[in-house]
Amino acid sequence: MGPLVWMCWLLALPLLQSAKILTVCLIGGSHYLLFDEISYNFDLHGHEVRMLLQLGNPLVTGLSYAGRNGSYQTSTWSLGEDYIKQYNGWFLEQQAQFLLGRDSFNGFLNFMGHLSYQCDKLLGDGAQMGFLQAERYDVAILDAFNPCSFILAHKLGVPYVAFYPGPLNGPLSLDVPGAVSWVPAFGSQLTDRMDLWGRAKNLVYSLLGTAGQKMVWSLFKEVAERHLASGSPPGGLDDFHQKAELWAFNTDFSLEFPQPLLPSAILTGGLLNKPARPVDQDLDSWISGFGESGFIVVTLGTMVSSVSVDGLLAELVDGFSVIPQGVIWRYDRQRWPPHLSQPSNVRLVDWLPLNDLLGHDKVRLFVTHGGQNSLLQAVYHAVPVLGIPLFGDQFDNVVRAEAKGLGLGLGPARITGQLLGSTVRTLLREPRFKSAARSLSRIHRSQPAPPALRLVRWVEHVLRSGGGAHLRPAWLRQPWYQRCLLDLLLLFLAAVGGAVLLAALLLRKSKSKSKTTGPPRSKKTQ
Repeated sequence: MGPLVWMCWLLALPLLQSAKILTVCLIGGSHYLLFDEISYNFDLHGHEVRMLLQLGNPLVTGLSYAGRNGSYQTSTWSLGEDYIKQYNGWFLEQQAQFLLGRDSFNGFLNFMGHLSYQCDKLLGDGAQMGFLQAERYDVAILDAFNPCSFILAHKLGVPYVAFYPGPLNGPLSLDVPGAVSWVPAFGSQLTDRMDLWGRAKNLVYSLLGTAGQKMVWSLFKEVAERHLASGSPPGGLDDFHQKAELWAFNTDFSLEFPQPLLPSAILTGGLLNKPARPVDQDLDSWISGFGESGFIVVTLGTMVSSVSVDGLLAELVDGFSVIPQGVIWRYDRQRWPPHLSQPSNVRLVDWLPLNDLLGHDKVRLFVTHGGQNSLLQAVYHAVPVLGIPLFGDQFDNVVRAEAKGLGLGLGPARITGQLLGSTVRTLLREPRFKSAARSLSRIHRSQPAPPALRLVRWVEHVLRSGGGAHLRPAWLRQPWYQRCLLDLLLLFLAAVGGAVLLAALLLRKSKSKSKTTGPPRSKKTQ
């Protein structure tokens, strides 16, 4: 959007008092939950909101795709039933591999390859693109995890706000000015307290992260060249990131390690956190049957609740069967292996009201995959966690939870019934975990404004001020070698080297002259 259009918008804003906002959600699961909440809140504050929602990615069972209570508009798009069936079959197989403890970068690249294919088809849909371009949105709010969102915004010619659904060090997030010596890189599974080998590991992972992001962009480069009038930006994904008016991250410093932020980066973690409502009478009666022992909530995410890995399930059942607490476990009951018994203290449910259960006065522990939303809900309700990370940022998330004292982590490949039972008992018996959870909850809840309001007000600020250029430092436009002062270092080395060389030449010339003239002759005494 050019300066003239921005100026017209600024003049009209006091009269309009609302903006036309496009939210872009091309991935399901927790991404959809977040963008549903974002869309709802902007609608609640008087803005005209439409969500572009891609159907076909595994979405959340039980939620309407038409928006919460019809409060905002949606445009849905799909590749068709045949592709959806094929894609979801591949995706479920990936989840099974994660439950076996097999997470790899190749799997991530395969996932990005699918998103690139979907992106090409979406951008090539003339009717859909024509409709969105005709709407003339004032701003788009993008899922910054998916590079396609940025290409789409540029094709529509709409200024955009990048919302990243994970922590600050995500694999495809803005390069914040962190120091390698104390800000963990994505995938390093380090804390901010690193020894010599930890810093060495962090440096390697930082370099690998840059290379990995370029590999991801290579999957989208041809799509951008094919659908953008200006072609693929020379800086690739970095160029798209730097042109965002604002960056919002789904985290805050109750979980995140302290680190410097750019003025254009805001923290909005906890969008899904709400005061708990009473659970239904049947479930509450079942919980009451366990008395003061209380209950445990178990869910490994919206996308893996129907994946069967018999060996892991058997170990989980063995571990849960030896504890006195009730266990409410989100799992597709139709996919439960018929040969596997279900302990009397375990209740399987196809869907559970996670926020309300975590806010229940009888909840004692949350067993989670370590998704960002789940951990933030645990922090909000002050519930200790047992993290079983499966893929992506979940490994780093669980490390943060452990470092903050919120709980403990177990890799899925390590789990045995005995180890699970003993870990659960440790978390329940040692008061330090509950104490840390309460402390983190106070930090999270006592911020000046709730996360949804922070996001709304910052986007409104960007709209009223004519964009986010005043928030973006020149550092973002510098080449990497200038950011690292390598050109200055090279100049310094050249100057020092030149001075040393000059001194060596002068010394050599002086010695050569001394040899030519020889020592002075002494006079003979008469």
